[in-house]
Amino acid sequence: MKVKEVTNIINGEIFVKNSNVILTNISSPENSNEESIVFIFNKKYLSSFAKKKVGLIVASSSLKNFFSDHNNILLVDNPYLSFARLSFFFENQFLSTFNKNKSFKVGSNFISGKNTFIDNNVILGDNVCLGNNVSIHKNVIIGNDVKIDSGSVIGSEGFGNAIDDDSKWVHITHLGGVRIGNNVAIGANVTIDRGTLDNTVISNGVIIDNLVHIAHNVIIGENTAIAAKVGIAGSCKIGKRNMIGGMVGIVDHINTADDVIISATSTVNKDIKESGAYTGIMPISKHANWKRIAFWITKLDKIVEFINFRKR
Repeated sequence: MKVKEVTNIINGEIFVKNSNVILTNISSPENSNEESIVFIFNKKYLSSFAKKKVGLIVASSSLKNFFSDHNNILLVDNPYLSFARLSFFFENQFLSTFNKNKSFKVGSNFISGKNTFIDNNVILGDNVCLGNNVSIHKNVIIGNDVKIDSGSVIGSEGFGNAIDDDSKWVHITHLGGVRIGNNVAIGANVTIDRGTLDNTVISNGVIIDNLVHIAHNVIIGENTAIAAKVGIAGSCKIGKRNMIGGMVGIVDHINTADDVIISATSTVNKDIKESGAYTGIMPISKHANWKRIAFWITKLDKIVEFINFRKR
């Protein structure tokens, strides 16, 4: 589509510098090009476009004065809602074209159980073994020597939503995929969501136990082991050789270093920047109380040190 045609789908104030640009994709800021539509939700990405050219920037009206004058810009009241509506449009346009040419590629020594489903635009490497009732959704690439046990779903749509003016949820269509490396073992009833724009990545040598959920845009580092009932929220980056115990919950946008061990049932709500063993377990309580307790727990060593000093 052309730049001005976007306003037929999402309303806003548009500033056109190059009306001849053809827009072919919605992209993250990191992977954008001159044919990309890029949504800016946060000021931290503004510096990326000081010199970079993209097809169209869509951003909040409150950021009007922050942009340089060499890009096409569409200012909107609610960027998340606009993203949801435009992603839905791109998905439908893509499907109407792609369904005419259904295809997937399978390597040698492929083994599949009963009721396996493989969608469009899927590539499977050599020595891939799928259990019963496995679903491989579109835009998934799986490497060599990969085993996926029964009931697992790879490439399902992630849990991304925006709120409209009537306080109703509008689903964000996920246009990315899933990339699984070589020598990966995935247990039963595991769900790995595809990325919103970029890919969810499971690196070489990762092993995943049963009943694990990995959300959109998560990156799992090489040779990481994940035990049962772990939930990893969107856009987390897990380092290499991590060992994540059962029932661990990791909140969104968390980064962990290499060689990290996380004890079972821990909650990880901040980045882990150094290797080592970590535990994050506290009884549930009202959030305001929890914050006060957590603050004093972090000071206990200093409190004890002070008390011992006073006793001398």
